[in-house]
Amino acid sequence: MPILQGSNQRWSLDFVSDSLARGRRFRVLCIIDDFSRECLASLLDTSISGRVARELDRVAELLGWPCMVVSDNGT
Repeated sequence: MPILQGSNQRWSLDFVSDSLARGRRFRVLCIIDDFSRECLASLLDTSISGRVARELDRVAELLGWPCMVVSDNGT
């Protein structure tokens, strides 16, 4: 990966999940600027699969699109 020279060059998507005491699961999507380490957005809900693209569009409308968006599809 190239060395970043400033903000808004590469964003990372990170998905986190957990469950409430009553067993209901929830997920959090964090959109991070890799250069500044700033959290650009956090989306928390029980189902976020249909809202990821809309959230990316919303952030890009404010800041412009980065050169690259990466996501670790690990476990």
